[in-house]
Amino acid sequence: MDEGEIAVGMQVRYPRTGTTGKVEKLERIGSTTFASIDSTHLLYRIDMLVSTEAQKARGSGEEEDFRQVIEKEREFIRTHEAWKDTDHSCEGGG
Repeated sequence: MDEGEIAVGMQVRYPRTGTTGKVEKLERIGSTTFASIDSTHLLYRIDMLVSTEAQKARGSGEEEDFRQVIEKEREFIRTHEAWKDTDHSCEGGG
């Protein structure tokens, strides 16, 4: 989402975690713009947010969006070296 597409009060979703909420405020830190979401009060990069209003208008296209998100996450895992040398287990010891 670009700066011109987002506004305070807009309903948005953060696809990586599924967090949804309304934009409380916009904040610029350095050269990046962040939005605070009312459900978590955390800052999210606006280029990582998706308007839920736009998804509702698309209707059946929502399934395709989820497939694209899953494929992007799989590609991220494949391309990052740190995961290649592990057995993908979570052992904290103790």
